[in-house]
Amino acid sequence: MIVRLFGLVALAWALGFAAFMLLLPMPLEGTTTDAIVVPTGAAGRIDRGLDLLRRHQARRMLVTGVAPGVRPIDLAREYRTPAALFACCIDLGADAVDTRSNAEETAAWVRVHKYRSVRLVTSDWHVPRAKMELDAALDHHVTVLGDGVPGTPRLGMLVNEYNKLILRRIALWIGMGT
Repeated sequence: MIVRLFGLVALAWALGFAAFMLLLPMPLEGTTTDAIVVPTGAAGRIDRGLDLLRRHQARRMLVTGVAPGVRPIDLAREYRTPAALFACCIDLGADAVDTRSNAEETAAWVRVHKYRSVRLVTSDWHVPRAKMELDAALDHHVTVLGDGVPGTPRLGMLVNEYNKLILRRIALWIGMGT
């Protein structure tokens, strides 16, 4: 009986992981939102957010999880972007240290600006968990769209991310950490 149970759990995990891998979100095209949120981390995220902002796909952008002491001019230089774009349209959040605190920092920013739609720009493998955390932190009237930046993570990293997604989803279902 226990062997069957473990077998079923392993099969469910493997099928879920296959679905996770096959359904990695792609970049959204042709969709405009009130705001863009970019958690720091993997390469390509901030570049994608800046490109969307330049194409007027949103009015404002938050880069969450920025290291303390990083100034807008530092990022403007690094990403070869006019400082005026940072001055008018980009906020830096330095309070977040992980995906959950990125969501909390973003939710506070969204409430201040009274946004109704947010484009979450992050690595394709990170979108499901980051979106789940952001949905949990935001009011129900805010729409969150995931915009996956294609990456090339190692298998071990994908397994780790999938396990975090499952554990965090269970925690949210049972009311822990909401």
